[in-house]
Formats: sequence, C-alpha cells, structure tokens
Amino acid sequence: MTRLLFLLLLALAPAAIAQPVVVGAAVPRTGSLSVLGADLSRALELWRDEVNAAGGLLGRPVELVLNDDRSEAFEAPAHYRKLIEEHRADLLIGPLGSAATLGAAATAERAGRVLANATGASRLVHRKPYRYVFQVPAPYAAYGSGALEIAQRRGLRRLFIAYRQDPSSKEMAEQARDAAVKLGFQVDEPAAHAPGSTALDPLVERARRFDAQAWIAFGAAADASGMVQTFRRMAYAPALFLAQGAADPAFIGLVGQDAEQVLGLSPYDARAATPGNADFVAAFTKRWSAQPSLLAAQGYAAAKVLEAAVKRAGTLEQEKLREAFGALEIATPLGDYKVDANGAQLAARTAVVQIQRGRREMVWPHELATAQWQLPYPAWVGRVPIK
Repeated sequence: MTRLLFLLLLALAPAAIAQPVVVGAAVPRTGSLSVLGADLSRALELWRDEVNAAGGLLGRPVELVLNDDRSEAFEAPAHYRKLIEEHRADLLIGPLGSAATLGAAATAERAGRVLANATGASRLVHRKPYRYVFQVPAPYAAYGSGALEIAQRRGLRRLFIAYRQDPSSKEMAEQARDAAVKLGFQVDEPAAHAPGSTALDPLVERARRFDAQAWIAFGAAADASGMVQTFRRMAYAPALFLAQGAADPAFIGLVGQDAEQVLGLSPYDARAATPGNADFVAAFTKRWSAQPSLLAAQGYAAAKVLEAAVKRAGTLEQEKLREAFGALEIATPLGDYKVDANGAQLAARTAVVQIQRGRREMVWPHELATAQWQLPYPAWVGRVPIK
C-alpha cells in the first residue's frame, strides 16, 4: 500500500509543481542610466511579488528575468534574443527609452513574440505595422493635446511653438504643430533653441511679429527657466505660456516666484487619481522608501497591461496573446491603455500642471484636476509678490 501511494505521488509530482511563467526585460543596472533606470526594475519586482501573492498568472508563479543592458541602447536586440532563446521568456517587457525599445521591438517582431512597450514614446517605435509590439506610455504625439484644448477653450488662435534641440522635444513640437493645423489654429514653424539657453530674444521677437497668443514649448526645466528669464527681461507675456519643463519640481527653485502661473506637462504624477495609483504609490513607497518616478509608473503599467492580456487570452500562446493585447482597453496608474492596429497608444494623455502660489496643481484633464487653470498669463508690470 505504501509503495502504491509513493508511485501515485511520484506520478502526480510534475503536475503539482507548476512551471513558472518567465517574464523578461532588459534594464540598465550599470552604466550612465543605472540610477535613472533603477525605478523600472523596482516597479517590475513589485508587480511580480504582487502577482505571485495573488496566485500567479494562469495558476503559475511568475519568474522575472532582468538582463543588464549596461545603459547601451544598441545592445537591446542581443538582450532580447537572449531572453527569447536562452531564458525561454514567455512574456517580454520593453527596455528604457525609445532607441532601445526600437531594437527590442524589431527582435520581438521577427520572433513572433509579444512585447509590452513600457517606455518607448517616439513614433519611430511604431512607424512600422508591428503585430506583436504594444505601446503603454503616452506617445510624444499626445504631449501637446492639453495645451491645444486649453487654448481652444480660451479662444486663442495664434500659436508659437518652441523646442529644445533634442530628438524627443523636436518630435513633440512637430506633432503638436500638425495637430494644431488640423484643429484650425494659425501656427508658425516650430522654433528650435539650444538646451538651457537664457538668451532667447530672437524667439520672443519672432513670436511678437507673429502676434502669438499662446507660447507652447517642449524641453527641460532649465529651458523653461531660460524662457521665464527672457520674458521678464523683455516684458513679454503671451495669454498662455506652457513650457514642458515647468512641471519639474526643480523649476520653481530655478526662478522662484517668477514661476507663477506657468503651465507645464507631466506624463505621471504620484498624486493623480488614476485607477489603482494610490495603492501603487503606497506599495512602492513602503517597499523602496521613495515615491515612484515616471519610469516606475511606466514599468508597473506595462506589467499590469501584460497581466490583463494574459488573463483575457487565458493562455501564453503568442497569437492569442497578440489578439488580447490589441483588443484590450483598461485603466492603469499611468493612465488608460488602448492601441491602434499598429500597437500605438490611442488613450494615454499627458497632464497639464500650473504653478499656483508655489505649488504644482494639475489643471488638465478635468478628471485629474486639483485646481482650475488661471489665465491669462499675467503681465510683468503690476505683479504682486506672494506673501
């Protein structure tokens, strides 16, 4: 009897010990991007532990394989081939940045393996009709949407668009101009400027000649600071002034009270009332003793989309997973997920914030707003210091 019981248990053992679902990604654990990219790894580890605590995927535990890409975007194809061929990853999450994601996407597509694009916001990633690559973050094409809607609602028609001389800012500016033209705005060609410039007189003179009612700029906090300094020196104040970098907490420290009523762009805010965000922020903060960054939210959202697609498909078979990713419409802490036929995001938006009495308040979209926007942007003469 004992021998029969032993043989029965031996026969059942392989079925009782479920093979893990392997989820693979390449992340910068060393190199120039390692500090920046640490939150991407942390968010994926947090998600893995949450999923496993809830029973895993399809009743199987999740095993997370994170290859160090050494902060080298060109190494992405090799890392994703290794994840597919050596680690036998069932599911793939994209690396940090659009350049690395472009290489990872091409590798996944050739192998017929689904990849959740976690951070690649550039249109270059989805310029081809990919069947297996699905974008989770807001694309650069969406970054100007809030500014254009606010300008429309304020009855402003003449727009001046400026951008820092880097590929992502240029793409945002060009996409914003195209969208503005389709909406019937009068808009000049986007104007480029050197990173962090504090002498932007030629741009202001050009905007004045164009009689611009709104100034929309894409770049970093230092660029927004340079614009404020130039505006004050030249006594220039358009009715609407949005500089992407004004959303950076560093911006107020750079210009002090001159930051008042400048609009900025924030693709993620830990305060946002998006579904599940409060729980995500609480869990991340408890584990890592710091609030999640944009990269953390992007990594976590990509993993949640992947999880939802697996549950919808009910299998790890790649064709059925591909169909599930394409049909899926869900909300994540980062924002909504819905994609077009090429896997490019359709639903995600970048929030507009405004500096009001020294605080960053979300003013668009309406459902996330913590305050109403204050416009027009005030003239420099007659400004009253905040007490």
